[in-house]
Amino acid sequence: MRRVISVFLPYWPIEAWARRVGKTSPEAPFALIGQDGQKQILTAVNRAAEGEGLTPCMSLTHARAILPTIQTAHAAPLEDAKALRALATACFRFSPFVAPCGSDGVWLDTTGSAHLFGGEAKMTARIARALASQGLTARVAMAATPGAAWALARYGRSHVTVSTAKEDLDPLPVMALRMDAATARSLWRVGIKTIGALKAIPRSTLPLRFGKMLVTRLDQAMGHAPEPIECMVPQEARQRELAFAEPISTSEDIRRCTEKLVTDLCADLEKRQEGARKLDLMFTRADNTYQLIRVGAGRPSRAPKHLLKLFAEHMDAVAPKFGIDKVTLTAWKVAPLLPTQTDSEGGGQHAGDLAQLTDQLANRLGDRAVYRLTPAATHIPERAQTLTPPAADTPSDGWPAILPRPVRLFSPPEPVDVLALLPDTPPARFVWRGQVHKVRCADGPERVCGEWWLNRDEVTETRDYFRVEGEDGARYWLFRDNRLSPNQRHLWFLHGVFA
Repeated sequence: MRRVISVFLPYWPIEAWARRVGKTSPEAPFALIGQDGQKQILTAVNRAAEGEGLTPCMSLTHARAILPTIQTAHAAPLEDAKALRALATACFRFSPFVAPCGSDGVWLDTTGSAHLFGGEAKMTARIARALASQGLTARVAMAATPGAAWALARYGRSHVTVSTAKEDLDPLPVMALRMDAATARSLWRVGIKTIGALKAIPRSTLPLRFGKMLVTRLDQAMGHAPEPIECMVPQEARQRELAFAEPISTSEDIRRCTEKLVTDLCADLEKRQEGARKLDLMFTRADNTYQLIRVGAGRPSRAPKHLLKLFAEHMDAVAPKFGIDKVTLTAWKVAPLLPTQTDSEGGGQHAGDLAQLTDQLANRLGDRAVYRLTPAATHIPERAQTLTPPAADTPSDGWPAILPRPVRLFSPPEPVDVLALLPDTPPARFVWRGQVHKVRCADGPERVCGEWWLNRDEVTETRDYFRVEGEDGARYWLFRDNRLSPNQRHLWFLHGVFA
């Protein structure tokens, strides 16, 4: 089933103006003005100006008669449209089918991609949070058609809406069907104020009195008439597509067209000395539904064999249904990739082979399941390493030279009861997990200082570590926390065990 998201930005011209001039959106009554023949009119107003009774298309003279203190600036519709396209380009992270919707919105065809973000509700909420984090006022709605999503985003009760039934449109006003104002006024005069009331009218009477466009808009919103979205392709993206006179449905045909698309795209990337990082393989079915395969590479790649392996992991999930009319391969994220020199024995390929292996694992198991450990700027053992992507650059200084560390660390360190002959001497025995361990020999202390550069106003955390060996031959790593507990005693912890 088709799923479309409509993003409505009610104050986009003003918020785009504020972003251009480097200011926050004004809280006082504010309006943008443009020229309409010989008079100046308001092209956009903020929430405060709306509260004072000002509306777009009102003359500036009339507006100042109502509110003399109104603040104004000149509108720049071309700059607003350019900024809206840039915002739509940023939405490609959510869907490969994105298009500006008028002058104050964006459409996203999310058919087949919502599961990548945890489901439809989570995806819609995530888009709303992303826009709010940019300081934008947005209303986001998901529905089965572009017309229904447009209507719910602008006239729905909630700022974030996920519609699953056609009846969700019934309480909305007839203006939600994107008709002209004259047709809407005619409907109101005869008492047809909502979409539900309009649906109850016999269809044969509507075109003669209100025009064919009303029926077309109603059918598009209900899903009875097609409404394609003219999707945009970012300038930096690289795209190849194959369209078929007759739909294909066999796995062999799908495999062969995928191989051709990948080969042709890699040839284009080689000419530009680029490599792909994020790719989408989109199958357009005969019933106007889509299925998406999204893969990523840790390092830029234009090796057809490698990219085909990434797609092959998901090919079994492709469902042709009534047949596939078109296959589109898009590299949304590319990066420079210069040719590399290898020796006569094929040397210099090991790093690339490892990157290809990690790409296959990441696309099979998920990005978060494949990582490597790199050193962190701290002496605290449990925080001395961080998880980084496999292809990330390794710090030049590498791991610091330190004393031997246990092969197994406990997270968090486990508290123990310790008996020592003197406060600063190694423990003579300790109780761990209810069992008493007698210490045969010990080495230490090794003092470890805390992250004083992060906690300048707090007592610096220091620990004294001891490597001890029990009578059973097992070796342990204990430390004494030099910060006193509420009962004025030092606390001891077991942090790890040696092999």
